[in-house]
Amino acid sequence: MPTLFDPIRLGAILARNRILMAPLTRGRGTMDHVPTSMMIDYYRQRAGAGLILTEATGISAQGLGWPHAPGIWSAAQVEAWRPITAAVHQAGGLIFSQLWHMGRLVHPSLPGRGQPISSSATTMTGLARTYEGKQPHVQARAMTAEDIRSVLGDYRTAALNARAAGFDGVEIHAANGYLIDQFLRDNANFRDDAYGGSIENRIRFLIEVTETVVEAVGADRTAVRLSPNEERQGVNDSNPGPLFEAAATALSKLGIAFLEVREPGFEGTNGRAERPPIAPRMHAAFDGPFVLNSDYDGARAQAALDAGEADAVSFGRPFIANPDLPARLAKGMPLAADEMATWYEGGKRGYIDYGTAT
Repeated sequence: MPTLFDPIRLGAILARNRILMAPLTRGRGTMDHVPTSMMIDYYRQRAGAGLILTEATGISAQGLGWPHAPGIWSAAQVEAWRPITAAVHQAGGLIFSQLWHMGRLVHPSLPGRGQPISSSATTMTGLARTYEGKQPHVQARAMTAEDIRSVLGDYRTAALNARAAGFDGVEIHAANGYLIDQFLRDNANFRDDAYGGSIENRIRFLIEVTETVVEAVGADRTAVRLSPNEERQGVNDSNPGPLFEAAATALSKLGIAFLEVREPGFEGTNGRAERPPIAPRMHAAFDGPFVLNSDYDGARAQAALDAGEADAVSFGRPFIANPDLPARLAKGMPLAADEMATWYEGGKRGYIDYGTAT
């Protein structure tokens, strides 16, 4: 069986190890969602990962509702990403851009946003992050056929921009209660057209997005992230097993580079899972590299590889305070603890000032 430190083919790329860096929103862009020079150091420091998956990156202003998160829809953003990808490559690493549309979680107070869009006219509970502090979410507008075509075009442009910016590929963020997940799950999708009702209809938008990105940059440079099982930001499903198995089957037919699945275990940072794991059914349905994520340490990750549950594992929080995470895991070294207060603080502290152990 492979170890975490063996290389793996992920579509068009050959990753040096099976320790992927999971997407981590850090909020270090400008107010106009342009990457900053700090991000060059941040990603270069973590180039030892087999593959870096960037923080979620907006495909359009309409779809990005997180203050200071980066985008990839404008020429200025593309130019600002170029030195970041170049730095990762110079350090021997590989990097994918994670493409993001937040759907109903976008707040209209952000400049130029307007009413958010979603699969249906629903409202997210709780508070949205804005530049004026946290505010109640507002009701989304159900997407029209024209809206769907427009968003598909935004995904295409973002994928092409990512390649122009030097990324090795892209990952479609279809998890965690954002726009695509709002189409997938039946407590957020109440449509009565070809995008609602049956499982076949509810996975249609995911598949159309993936087909659009595949056409733009190639299946071997396209990945997808899904989050089966429990509630994610108000989005849930009454029967998630068949839903996510069908999604994995359909994605497998497209020949994408890999499928990443974020599914918390029975004990983890998100509490106790409400149902048995769905990832095994998805793995059986997906004919390609299968990546697991959520609350893994080195031992559990290797056990997942040994058991044939995954081909690679993506690590999130451990990469925050341990930029040299693969080296630390290889040597059995203790991991530094991250500081939650600095996750989204905006400065260098808790971002590029973590040291290496080697």
